[in-house]
Amino acid sequence: MPQTPISYTLIMRIDMPNEPGAFGTLANAIGDAGGTIGAVDMRSVSRARVVRDVTIAVPSDAVANDVRAAIEGIDGARILFSSDSTFLAHIGGKLRVDLRVPIKNRQDLSTVYTPGVARVSMAIAADPSKAFQLTIKRNTVAIVTDGTAVLGLGDIGPLGALPVMEGKAMLFKQFADIDAFPICLDTKDTDEIVETVVRIAPVFGGINLEDISAPRCFEVERRLIEALEIPVMHDDQHGTAVVILAALINAARVVGKRLEDLRVVVSGSGAAGTATIKMLLEAGVRDVIPVDRGGALNRLDRYENPHWRWLAEHCNRENRRGSLYDVLEGVDVFIGVSAPGILSPEHITRMARDPIVFAMANPTPEIMPDVAAPVAAVIATGRSDFPNQVNNLLSFPGIFRGALDVRARRITEKMKLAAAFAIAEIVAEEERSAEYVIPSVFDTRVVDAVAKAVATTAVEEGVARRTLLKDEGEDLAASV
Repeated sequence: MPQTPISYTLIMRIDMPNEPGAFGTLANAIGDAGGTIGAVDMRSVSRARVVRDVTIAVPSDAVANDVRAAIEGIDGARILFSSDSTFLAHIGGKLRVDLRVPIKNRQDLSTVYTPGVARVSMAIAADPSKAFQLTIKRNTVAIVTDGTAVLGLGDIGPLGALPVMEGKAMLFKQFADIDAFPICLDTKDTDEIVETVVRIAPVFGGINLEDISAPRCFEVERRLIEALEIPVMHDDQHGTAVVILAALINAARVVGKRLEDLRVVVSGSGAAGTATIKMLLEAGVRDVIPVDRGGALNRLDRYENPHWRWLAEHCNRENRRGSLYDVLEGVDVFIGVSAPGILSPEHITRMARDPIVFAMANPTPEIMPDVAAPVAAVIATGRSDFPNQVNNLLSFPGIFRGALDVRARRITEKMKLAAAFAIAEIVAEEERSAEYVIPSVFDTRVVDAVAKAVATTAVEEGVARRTLLKDEGEDLAASV
């Protein structure tokens, strides 16, 4: 969920004195505060007062607050009502359930409910695999969170996280035609999260874990993968890692370097950082140096965190020690999934020829692209207002689409690698440049390419229950 500032529209009902020049005073106050009037609708008029609905475009929350303050500062003016386009879009939530089979008459009712549904229920009871053919399990993903690590917002709880999960469900539907539903759990207990998801899993064809804080997210995902026979993926880890790898594949091609020859520093060893490091190693990168607040993870220091111990044992081939500044000397790639403003041009000048900088912290990256531009060969961020936006929207819809299409039992490392290379290949050789190493999230080719790569790999690895070669009609034949 990118946290860059966005413009939106205020709708304000304003009660003012009905006197000459009053509206001009209002318009000037709004303009001076940074707002732009888009429409004015009269609500009521009397000799003494006039009430108008004024639609005002603002570029940010800060400007919206300035506009409100400016209006309230006008003598005799009162704001009776204020809302904005973002809140209005959320009234009643952003999702609803629609019928695939309409109920128009008694025969329809008897078919979809009692008594006709009994035959279908008995068929599934006799052969549970038919649930994939005859229920919403076929195309439904649960988006599960405890609201403890919502990007840019932190621990805001299950209710605070619900609008975000609704938005995620919208993305599943819009980009991959997957019916996803938000499941926001009122617990932070790992055992309770796992138990709850296991108990609701019969309804769903896949589980997308979202915004669960580290290190609990690692155990939750591991235990659910072990317990369930449907795909489980923590998107904050693996969706992000897939897209970072895809961008790096093309960035390396732009500067004429091979993945296996890259020396990479990853700043941040939380969920996204750890998954990214493991994916880079899986892809053939031989030297990755994890860096956290205390400096480079190495084999001489001891760590209580078991994930850090694993990273220290499997990374940092030369066992470098020291700060981020120290370990950047001579490296090819900086990947930041950490904190804003920790990288400077001086850091980048210590890197190898044609340095690649992925500054992924949101909303403010480790270094702003315009600051890094004079010294970096390729720059990517998580922001939409600069080239090369690394956005996990490029990965998770296609990954789950492919997994559901072949009814995969799990999402493997090779399936995620296949997704990364599929995303990278969308950018043709003649198109590839320093400012175009990753396709747009609105490129309609991405989901299909990722889904096909993931499904094919699932079949090859033996985790698929069906193949893409079978005609869709086999579902009907198998169910009667």
